[in-house]
Amino acid sequence: MSVHRSGTARVRRLTAAGILLAAFSLLLTLPSAAATVPARGSASMGMGVVPHDGRGGTPAGGDATQTEGVDVASYQGNVAWSTLWSSGVKWAYTKASEGTYYTNPYFAQQYNGSYNVGMIRGAYHFATPDTTSGAVQANYFVDHGGGWSRDGKTLPGVLDIEWNPYGASCYGKTASAMVGWIADFLNTYKARTGRDAVIYTATSWWTECTGNYGGFAANNPLWIARYASDPGTLPAGWGYYTMWQYTSSGPTVGDHNKFNGALDRVQALANG
Repeated sequence: MSVHRSGTARVRRLTAAGILLAAFSLLLTLPSAAATVPARGSASMGMGVVPHDGRGGTPAGGDATQTEGVDVASYQGNVAWSTLWSSGVKWAYTKASEGTYYTNPYFAQQYNGSYNVGMIRGAYHFATPDTTSGAVQANYFVDHGGGWSRDGKTLPGVLDIEWNPYGASCYGKTASAMVGWIADFLNTYKARTGRDAVIYTATSWWTECTGNYGGFAANNPLWIARYASDPGTLPAGWGYYTMWQYTSSGPTVGDHNKFNGALDRVQALANG
């Protein structure tokens, strides 16, 4: 009997130790999992491209029919605009807002700094369709730097609609609901500014989350995201891209882009 009781006690101790070890291991993994979700407001244009679409080559340089540009956000801090201008960068977009809860604390330096060195500049809004309506976010964007003026140096605002860095890729929306949200944003932006907003997206996200909807192509210029030697297949409806974000590892600020046209076409978009 004593041997039986001793064996039973040993099994119980081993079982209890195993349970404690499993619980401890779970506690160790929880902070790591939580840490993979970035803080609200920290999203930036193209942050989902490499995790979802990967990174390939880069386009061949020296194409006079395309004009180099950059996009920046708060994580880049005060940007060396003179350096970028000297390197051939002629246009820039700055993150102005996200959802209805965030504005870029470096917006003035980035937005005005690019303008002051001679660049044609604009602002973008990182959309969070799971937090508030498209109309509400469009108004927030316009009220916090996303407006437009016919000064020849200001580009129309951009709706940055891409993978959700805080949760489900499509923000918990069906394709039809996502299309409705985007239309709500675009219509409100047009009513507020008189301009059609640019749509920034990636073909794979657009296909998954809007059902590859083609109805915006007639009015809204496309800014395609693809880190490769060519822009690849475009979303439905668009026969060409207006801008192409081709890398997040370029010189000075990382995110570099090609405008599909010479500088006079950039100016034409600014003028409306």
